[in-house]
Amino acid sequence: MKRRSLDPEMPVESAEASLCKALLSLKNVDEMSAFLHDLCTPAELEVMVDRWRVVPYLLDGVSYREIHERTAVSITTIGRVARYLNQGAGGYLAAAARATRAKRAAKKAPAKPGTTKRGVAA
Repeated sequence: MKRRSLDPEMPVESAEASLCKALLSLKNVDEMSAFLHDLCTPAELEVMVDRWRVVPYLLDGVSYREIHERTAVSITTIGRVARYLNQGAGGYLAAAARATRAKRAAKKAPAKPGTTKRGVAA
């Protein structure tokens, strides 16, 4: 565990809230990606991506073994994500619900003039 100074300049709770506000301030996927690449090591980012990749499969009731075969994410990680989906603070569920709504909205959105449904120039 990381050692903290006895009298930190900013309490951990305030620092966490500040990070959350910074994440919420980003306007698009490119900004978020740049921030995450600056904030995290490649290994940390890979772990987060692996965890996120298994969420849709777990929500669809796919077995751990099948998720592992499809994604190469470890059974341990899959189990950890499943535990937090069921007993966590609700963050995975909120993000998954919003991601699903955004995906549906994008499919229903009319194509821009001069493009096909997939956004390719006609």
